[in-house]
Amino acid sequence: MNIQKQGQGVESAVNDSSASRISIFQRPFWVVVFALTAAISWGWAYPLIKLGFEEFGITQSMTANKILFAGVRFFISGALILLIARLFGRSFKVESTGGVFYILLFSILNTSLHYAFFYIGLSHSDGARAAILNSLGVFMLVLLACVFFKSDKLTLRKIIGCSVGFAGILALNLNRGGGGEFTMMGDGMIILNAFCSAFAGLMTRGLKRYADVFVATGYSLAIGGLSLFLPALMLGGTLPVVTFTGIVILALLVCISTLGFALYNKLLSCNPVGRVAIFNSLIPVVGAVTSCLCLAEPFYWKYIIAAGLATTGIYIINKGKR
Repeated sequence: MNIQKQGQGVESAVNDSSASRISIFQRPFWVVVFALTAAISWGWAYPLIKLGFEEFGITQSMTANKILFAGVRFFISGALILLIARLFGRSFKVESTGGVFYILLFSILNTSLHYAFFYIGLSHSDGARAAILNSLGVFMLVLLACVFFKSDKLTLRKIIGCSVGFAGILALNLNRGGGGEFTMMGDGMIILNAFCSAFAGLMTRGLKRYADVFVATGYSLAIGGLSLFLPALMLGGTLPVVTFTGIVILALLVCISTLGFALYNKLLSCNPVGRVAIFNSLIPVVGAVTSCLCLAEPFYWKYIIAAGLATTGIYIINKGKR
């Protein structure tokens, strides 16, 4: 009997020791807190970008200026993450030449193309409409994760949830008189942005094989920012008007990128993709509400339907998840 009790005690101690070694980024409570923080932060980016365009005097036709604005934001954000990494003694080593190319590809997909499409599309669309349409990337990532990762299995619940979510995307084009018709430069660019976001999300899982995830995030933002910044300069891009308010808005956007990507990429690297990505359903809701409040954009009834369907799809996918 005593031997049995001792065995149970040893087993309990081992389990407690294993639990204590679980990263804070894998503990359910903190996964929720960090994922919600990233999603809410990114939701605020929609009105801030449009306010930034206005404050810096960037009009709808100034494509190079928009790309320059994005490049400055992400380069500073990446540099800030790398500075923090240096201060905390993180390793900057990248494993193998393949790892270097992997991070470069991730940088182009996750930052360069992703935000080139996003900034152009957002300038040709209402912030609320773009925020909801961008949720397409959430459902794409959930489904793609089921194809590429064993930890994310395709279930009937996920199929139903994604179908309901896609219905929310289609609801944006109901009653075309309200909120505008589909345009390639507006909605089309936001959809391309969603594709980049989904595939970059898949690649995030591989970052930890080649480098510290926090450092790799800094590399991707800095490299992606430069790949936006330099071509924009060559095309004559400028920030036509520089004001104190504009600088404050840019600083807020830098903080959003730094916080959002650092948390989100770390969560994706050590949790099932679907479990983390699904929290991004909050982004269109926050983006739509903040755009209407901050930009005085009209709030069309179909935004409520689209946001409601997208959120319902997320709930269905996660219902019963422990």
